[in-house]
Amino acid sequence: MIRFEDVSVTYDGAATPTVRDIRLDVPEGELVLLVGPSGVGKSTLLGAVSGLVPHFTGGTLSGRVTVAGRDTRTHKPRELADVVGTVGQDPLSHFVTDTVEDELAYGMESLGLAPDVMRRRVEETLDLLGLADLRDRPIATLSGGQQQRVAIGSVLTPHPRVLVLDEPTSALDPAAAEEVLAVVQRLVHDLGTTVLMAEHRLERVVQYADQVALLPGPGEPLLLGAPAEIMAVSPVFPPVVDLGRLAGWSPLPLTVRDARRRSGELRERLAGHEPREPHEQPQATASPDSRRSPLRRTRKQPEVAAVAEVAGLAVRRGRVEALRHVDLTVGPGEIVALMGRNGAGKSTLLSTLVGLVRPSSGTALVGGAVPHRTGPRELIRRVGLVPQEPRDLLYADTVAAECAAADHDAGAGPGTCRALVSRLLPGIADDTHPRDLSEGQRLTLALAIALTARPPLLLLDEPTRGLDYAAKARLITVLRGLAAEGHAVVLATHDVELAAELSHRVAVLADGEIVANGPTPEVVVASPAFSPQVAKVLAPGEWLTVAQVREALESAGGPEERV
Repeated sequence: MIRFEDVSVTYDGAATPTVRDIRLDVPEGELVLLVGPSGVGKSTLLGAVSGLVPHFTGGTLSGRVTVAGRDTRTHKPRELADVVGTVGQDPLSHFVTDTVEDELAYGMESLGLAPDVMRRRVEETLDLLGLADLRDRPIATLSGGQQQRVAIGSVLTPHPRVLVLDEPTSALDPAAAEEVLAVVQRLVHDLGTTVLMAEHRLERVVQYADQVALLPGPGEPLLLGAPAEIMAVSPVFPPVVDLGRLAGWSPLPLTVRDARRRSGELRERLAGHEPREPHEQPQATASPDSRRSPLRRTRKQPEVAAVAEVAGLAVRRGRVEALRHVDLTVGPGEIVALMGRNGAGKSTLLSTLVGLVRPSSGTALVGGAVPHRTGPRELIRRVGLVPQEPRDLLYADTVAAECAAADHDAGAGPGTCRALVSRLLPGIADDTHPRDLSEGQRLTLALAIALTARPPLLLLDEPTRGLDYAAKARLITVLRGLAAEGHAVVLATHDVELAAELSHRVAVLADGEIVANGPTPEVVVASPAFSPQVAKVLAPGEWLTVAQVREALESAGGPEERV
């Protein structure tokens, strides 16, 4: 169905090809997962299937890509639209209409389908993706995850023979991601749809793949094989595979269920060991939740002013009550993860703390100041925000120009921002245009810009969207360093592995209210939706990360185990 024959792609101005001599056959009715570190050319390969590369992106494509027998060199994207449906990393760039229902119908209208067929397929897709309650909503008012579901639905309604998905679950909460992937699996198994998917959160998708195609590095040969075989040699792998490597299991488990079945001996070896906290609880937090925590402050510790305080906060957006009765306090050096389903109010809370949204009632204070009444130059020294869409912060033509502007705005020394970029994302040239970066690379650049001013409070909205595991590890190191220096970090995330590894406290939102707020192990281990893979495998113990297990095994005399 999809065939790459010695395909190389070189973009204008690039000295070397982004991908080189790619050979790949994707049979009809299979799901092939494309994996590899950030920046190795995964999005380029996906774009070549839909014809966007090179017809839209420019550059030179050598070799041949065929889809259902059509050569993408001679067929432009519009001539492939009846065969290929594409969802990119940025769903906003795909939307044409204003409302959810209109967007779902637009692709079918373009293909000239009959009105009764269009109506039936729209209703089916609304139900499949849980969008029925949003059918009349303006797309601009939806959360990032809701927009991503709409983007996926808009390519499903024309019933394409081939689906190309680039990070399809990156902005989805765990439950919504499972629903979307179940729909994709049903299309593959029941309708024979061919799917080529790139995804960094392998813990969500690797078990659904028929084959895995690995791009180990820029310009390196592509490896294709069964998921367990590729995971054994891949530089990127989910926690359950990492746990299997540590325990010496062969073949490697791809699901929590497989790992649990093999974990008996590992559980015995961990008996009597307590998982270390992945971080130290900060001394200062005035919230009642932290006083109830087993890690609470001692009475001898001095009271320290909170970096952010929210009390009785309510926010309305049109007819929607986005937040209600929200109370939250964040102290210096504390890392708090906001979790909850798409549309629960996480991004709205961050926007309120940075002054983009005015409260309907209640109070929000950052460093004692009211954000929406504080001038930009003063506010940037109190709080920084990295939004879901990093392009909102990027205006210059080169990475160097973005960094120079960030240094100037923050009053930082020349080279401060550039040093952060090099630390978070090595290998990015100064003259690279931000639009030529992958979604994860743009996100990292936006994070470096926000960190340049070193604000006491840093807000991150889906900070690991588009990041591979290595980039996420670097991000965790940077954020831990900031917390150790007294900076407070609040992040809205659907990445349960990030929350388990990084946060001191988790606050779960539902329908605009905080329904759980406490130390990370207490909250996530008790939650089927927000529990990390290691916690599910080793429950009821409070093991959250592979690093905790590795440390315990090493203290017990080594990690060797074979099952």
